[in-house]
Amino acid sequence: MWPGALGGLLPLLLWLSPSSAGGSAGSPAPSAAKSLVWGLGLEADAVLPARFFFIQAVDKSGRNFTSSPGENTFEVKITSPSEPFSRIWVQVLDRRDGSFLVRYRMYASYNDLNVQVLLKNKQVAKSPYVLKGPVYHESCDCPESSGALWEKHMHCPSSFPQIQRDLSIFPRVDLERNAHEIPQRFGQRQSLCHYTVKDNQVYIKTYGEHVGFRIFMDAFLLSLARKVRLPDIEFFVNLGDWPLEKKRTSENLHPIFSWCGSNDTRDIVMPTYDLTESVLETMGRVSLDMMSVQGNTGLPWAEKNGTGFWRGRDSRRERLELVKLARANPTLLDAAFTNFFFFKHDESLYGPLVKHVSFFDFFKYKYQINIDGTVAAYRLPYLLAGDSVVLKQDSVYYEHFYSQLEPWVHYIPFKADLSDLLEKIQWAKDHDEEARKIAQAGQQFARTHLMGDQIFCYYFKLFQEYAKLQVTEPKVREGMELVEQPEDDLFPCYCQRNTARDEL
Repeated sequence: MWPGALGGLLPLLLWLSPSSAGGSAGSPAPSAAKSLVWGLGLEADAVLPARFFFIQAVDKSGRNFTSSPGENTFEVKITSPSEPFSRIWVQVLDRRDGSFLVRYRMYASYNDLNVQVLLKNKQVAKSPYVLKGPVYHESCDCPESSGALWEKHMHCPSSFPQIQRDLSIFPRVDLERNAHEIPQRFGQRQSLCHYTVKDNQVYIKTYGEHVGFRIFMDAFLLSLARKVRLPDIEFFVNLGDWPLEKKRTSENLHPIFSWCGSNDTRDIVMPTYDLTESVLETMGRVSLDMMSVQGNTGLPWAEKNGTGFWRGRDSRRERLELVKLARANPTLLDAAFTNFFFFKHDESLYGPLVKHVSFFDFFKYKYQINIDGTVAAYRLPYLLAGDSVVLKQDSVYYEHFYSQLEPWVHYIPFKADLSDLLEKIQWAKDHDEEARKIAQAGQQFARTHLMGDQIFCYYFKLFQEYAKLQVTEPKVREGMELVEQPEDDLFPCYCQRNTARDEL
């Protein structure tokens, strides 16, 4: 075992070791009365693009299942008693560890919802669950006026360590100075969005040529503003890959919001555009998202291919070295390019290209290699949510959640130059049970910290804490345009919130 690994794993090993039931032939059957049902999707006030809750299969003696009792074990019906033609899409995802994730997307708002969880036509746990309305759908523009009450409904944590760290270097935010100086410093060479949120309306002005990625930030701001009244704020978002504000001894630092941070910059980090889009689009269209991954983790651990696996494009020289390493060590590592762009002159050396592999098929392999691209590799949340162990490259780049991850607990680290990668894969092969525990801990981290509710909480807390630092009044400045909420003509929303509620 690597130094320090056992100490980090001991609490996890104890947590994962209760007596439990399996799901193979001859095993006890799940009990409708003993099985557990819980989650935000059973609470009317927790509005998300796709609501979700969980089912844990439990046998009659009270033992949790730790493998699938069958993907069709539980049936879920969601209806509105007052609306016979309700438009609700329901999906039950078998997580293959004895638990199920149920997600549903409403395309209209309802005065009530009836959620039935059934096991062979028997009601499970405290089913049926009655959500007393109104229960609002994603497109409904009906913000909760009390931020504290909204956070309570969403079960948001009281703080996020990364937010505190990022904002600690900005004791005060002078919006007048920022509005003048940031476009001068960055507006010609970089692509930026200058946002003002005023009276819960979103306004924007863009700088630079490549501003297409504003659609992700626009959409998330509008979605959040439909759910909770945002503080009046004014801020700049970096639309590029690389963080902008370099570390320096000068006090003339400017707050720039970015999707990625690095050890040599001072940008304020948000959840990536990829992760935020996946939250918004869950069940809306075909896309990779944190919930779909949990229902598509493939073969049981013991049946997975015991090889390190990676597919991607040539966006960093270390990726070239990874492919070279795989060719020299095919029994340990399977790595290949699906696209050449940055190093096209080297395609003859590191090609030929291989066919695109469905992300869910990655989990046919035990060992997932996470290596930087242009910046941090934004696939890490999805790799963690699977049930393979992640080997993560040491990196100067980070996403909003990296500071909460622990090496040897949630992932296996390897050096930035890949010099010990093969050694780490071999360690995982030689310590199969420890590697499996790390995979399970990483998966549990993703399930707890990287689902849609936590992404909404993070953004709201970030805006809330940033607003406290502003020493001048946010303004709708010259050249800004209103980002309008989308119209929902087919299913209009009739907001019934009590806007006079006091802050908790």
